[in-house]
Parts: sequence; structure tokens; C-alpha cells
Amino acid sequence: MKAIVQKDTPEGQVLRISSHSIDVDTLPNDEVNQELKDMQEALATQHDGVALAGPQIGISKRVFVVAPIIFKDNPEEMQLVFINPTIIKSSKDKKKMEEGCLSVRGKYGKVRRSTRVTIFAYDENGDEFELSAGGLLAQIFQHEIDHLDGILFVDKAVDIIEITKK
Repeated sequence: MKAIVQKDTPEGQVLRISSHSIDVDTLPNDEVNQELKDMQEALATQHDGVALAGPQIGISKRVFVVAPIIFKDNPEEMQLVFINPTIIKSSKDKKKMEEGCLSVRGKYGKVRRSTRVTIFAYDENGDEFELSAGGLLAQIFQHEIDHLDGILFVDKAVDIIEITKK
């Protein structure tokens, strides 16, 4: 099981690097499939996790996965793997949204995000797709793409609080 990389550790340097694109012409392939499996397994161990980017388990590739629970209200839109994702449309309407991160445990803050976005990406078979989202899923897309660009939510957040377990 791959551990989730934490910001303030030596391994955390990967969180600050812009990730490399995956050659979609080689998909599907065993290496990427194993990395996706590792990401999904790591995400499944987190009771409060909704998505995970490659760098969060030490993979400097432009890929993120979303937990199936996010699609409970819209199962027809269920897309769990996003390879080489790009936001192609964002609403001008922005809102401060509460965020935390599996790689920045214990810190929470508000990040100004577009309320709706459309993402273009590839799935694990190399097939392209577009998906429009609002609410939590739009926030997830923006948060995870920030990860792929070496940006953490604490870089953008205001009103950051730290919660320590007792």
C-alpha cells in the first residue's frame, strides 16, 4: 500500500513539482493501471478523502482519481480516472469554499474557486471525454489540477485553521 505523501516531509517535494503528461497513445498499459490501482487503494483508506492526485502518492504524472461516493446522486456521470486533465471552461462566478487536503493534514481554509467548470481528460483506456460540474465536483477538479501543477490549497487559502487531534 502506498502512503499518502505529506507536505512537510522529504517525500513532500514531489507535491511542489509540475507533473508530467502521460502519453495517451500508450494506454491502456500495465504501469499506468498499477499506478491507478495504487491511487484508488490509497484513497479508499481515507475516511474523509474524495479525490487523490498522482503526486500525493509520489507519482509525478498528470492523473487524479475521484472516489465513487462523489457520484452517488449522478451515477450516469461516473468517471473515476482523469488523465492529463485540463479545465476548458470556468464560470466567472466564484465562491470561497472550505478545503482540506490529504497531504496537508489538520489544516483547513477557504479557497476562491469557480462554481462551475468543464474538464477535458482521458480515461484509463486513452479515450477522451469532457465533463461539466458544479459544487463539490467542480471544486475537486480545481483542487486536483492544482496538485498536478505543484500548487497546494494552503498556497491560495485564507482563514487557515489548524485542527489537532486530542
